[in-house]
Amino acid sequence: MLTSLREIALQKNNLTNVIPESLGNLRNLALLYLSENNLSGHIPSSLGNLTKLNILWLSRNQLSGSIPSELGELKSLVELTLYANELTGTIPSAISNITYLKRLYLSRNHLTGQLPENICASQSLTDLVMFENNFFGDIPRSLKNCSSLQVLFLALNQISGNLSEGFGVYPNLSYIDLSYNKFYGELSTKWGQCYKLTNFVINNNNVSGSLPPELGKAIQLGRIQLSSNQLSGRIPISFGSLTSLLYLDLHNNKFSGNVPPEIGKLSQLQILSLSGNDLSGPIPEQIGECAQLRKLDLSQNVLTGSIPSEIGNLNVLETLDLSQNMLVGDIPQNLGSLKSFENMNLSHNNISGSIPKSFSTCFSLLSVDISYNQLEGPLPNISAFQKAPFDALRNNKALCGNVVGLNSCNSSLRNKANKSKTERIIVLIVLPVLATIFLLTISIGIFLIIRPRTRRTDQPGSSTLPENLFAIWSFDGKFAYENIIEATENFHPNHCIGEGGCGSVFQAQLPNGQVFAVKKLHATESGVQGTAKGFENEIRALTEIRHRSIVKLHGYCSHPRHSFLVYEFFEGGSLLHTLSEDEKAMEFEWIKRINAVKDVANALSYMHHNCSPPIVHRDISSKNILLNSDYEAHISDFGTAKLLRPNSSNWSSFAGTYGYAPPELAYTMEVTEKCDVYSFGVVALEVMMGKHPGDLISSLEISSSSSASNNMMLQDVLDPRLPLPVQQELGQVVLVAKLALSCINSNPKLRLPMQEVITQLSAKGLPLKSIPPSITLGQLNGS
Repeated sequence: MLTSLREIALQKNNLTNVIPESLGNLRNLALLYLSENNLSGHIPSSLGNLTKLNILWLSRNQLSGSIPSELGELKSLVELTLYANELTGTIPSAISNITYLKRLYLSRNHLTGQLPENICASQSLTDLVMFENNFFGDIPRSLKNCSSLQVLFLALNQISGNLSEGFGVYPNLSYIDLSYNKFYGELSTKWGQCYKLTNFVINNNNVSGSLPPELGKAIQLGRIQLSSNQLSGRIPISFGSLTSLLYLDLHNNKFSGNVPPEIGKLSQLQILSLSGNDLSGPIPEQIGECAQLRKLDLSQNVLTGSIPSEIGNLNVLETLDLSQNMLVGDIPQNLGSLKSFENMNLSHNNISGSIPKSFSTCFSLLSVDISYNQLEGPLPNISAFQKAPFDALRNNKALCGNVVGLNSCNSSLRNKANKSKTERIIVLIVLPVLATIFLLTISIGIFLIIRPRTRRTDQPGSSTLPENLFAIWSFDGKFAYENIIEATENFHPNHCIGEGGCGSVFQAQLPNGQVFAVKKLHATESGVQGTAKGFENEIRALTEIRHRSIVKLHGYCSHPRHSFLVYEFFEGGSLLHTLSEDEKAMEFEWIKRINAVKDVANALSYMHHNCSPPIVHRDISSKNILLNSDYEAHISDFGTAKLLRPNSSNWSSFAGTYGYAPPELAYTMEVTEKCDVYSFGVVALEVMMGKHPGDLISSLEISSSSSASNNMMLQDVLDPRLPLPVQQELGQVVLVAKLALSCINSNPKLRLPMQEVITQLSAKGLPLKSIPPSITLGQLNGS
């Protein structure tokens, strides 16, 4: 009866039963939010009376029946969100009558039939998201000329049609996913004119022809996924222009020719999958320049030559699959030095020699398959090899080891022992002589260095350093500057403790014993300091905020020769560094990890809710979180931070780290606090898993509730280097995981604000009796 009511926001509660018909009386209602409840029954046709309604959210409930045609009367509707329900039937053609409709979300239902022919007749539609239904038939003709389109997500249906005829040029399109349908025809050169395109996904269809080189003009592309089609010809060298590309998946096609060396220009690439094609020639050594590559799969081709040693430079590589090719030569020595290496498959080649000794310390390795090669010698003494099934080792030249099916290495070990004895005798004679010479040289050097400094200290007028140098920063800047230059030996590489895109970080220990971290900005070729805007951002942000979990800025210097910032120093290094080293990760126990997550959450809550205007960091990642000796976490690197000023535009170009940035930045550049919330969720999962969650994030959001990802048990994704949490730890670990999954919701409106995250984290965790013994990710995620 509240006929003047304009907004009802009851989303994300535990409301049950049906949506009352009487809501149709609220003629002035503009916003109706009822998503994420337990509502059932039909959508009331009386909602068609709400002619002033702008937004209708009914997603993530248990609504059934068909979509009432009366919704076509909502002439003011801009957004209709009905996804993740049990709706059946067809989309009523009357939906096409909604003149101003921009966003239509109907995914994860049981809808069928064809898409309405005039679904984009109004030319207002920006987002059409209908994946996981049973739609069939051709693409509506009105979509070909729908120039307003920004997001088109039709995956997991039965839609067909000729790709080269059904789509046009979309100047604003950023995301298209047509995977798992029945499309055929060839890829049009017009896709290259979609200059804002970030995701181009058409895998598991029947697309044929070649890849248009013009696609290389869509330089904002972050994902190309065209696997399991009938594509042929060469991979275009123009793809080397796609410097923002993160994911290139062309597996299970008919591509031929060489792997283009231009792929080495893709400095952001994380996943490269070209398996199951007819690619030939050598593996280009330029792949070693893809510094962010985590997965490299070139299996089931006809590649020749040896494995390039440059692959061993890929420090974050987790999976390498080169099986079923014609590769020869040795396994590169530096492969065994990769710190994140987990899976290696080199089977069914002609690789020879022995397995490099470097693999004996490659403890991150989980699985190997080196069968059907010409390898010989002992297996490395790590579990990945020692516990490998015989089928993963069989049909080699002369491998030996304590694995059933292999010969023992006793005879070769005796020879090795004799050689070792000879080496020990040489060491016992030569080492003392060399040590004496070395100590004598060092003593002379120290004497020469100390002598002049002692004289200078005794000179009249010299002043001792104050107890806290930076307390007088603004009064004696020259004094502070010179001491920083001296402490870092003019920024000598020996003092460098980290490097990023905009600068290098140095450790500076001053004569009074104080230690600081100094971030020196990179200079451009012209000598002008680069990233000046980031320099100013960081100073502005850190001088306006004070929080125990935010790195403290002691001072800064803007100088024609050197521009740098001086922070407090954290001996624990970055969170990324701690998680990537086994010894440190094992010391980083569950309670310490939970507290670190709370530290980050507290800092973000302070920035979002206690600062005026609010501050958004925009680059929350494990490399930008520093730990002290007690594993307390502190947020650093505010070079991309943005102040959210009211009544002004908060749109910006992309900033952040791929893998931590929220998905909506693929099609909008509006900066909100929810960007940080998403990044926090990724970091929280990373802390619990001991590594970046990777594809697990997207599979949890896109896959159905019966998918492998949702059915995965929580205990199977927790960091295996720690024992499973027990007692009070268990409840808090489950709570952190549950909150993290909530924070990475693909819909930013459904992510918890950081204030609410803090409120929940402040509790003692979920009571043990409420945690199933084998809880799955799907249960935590509410799927």
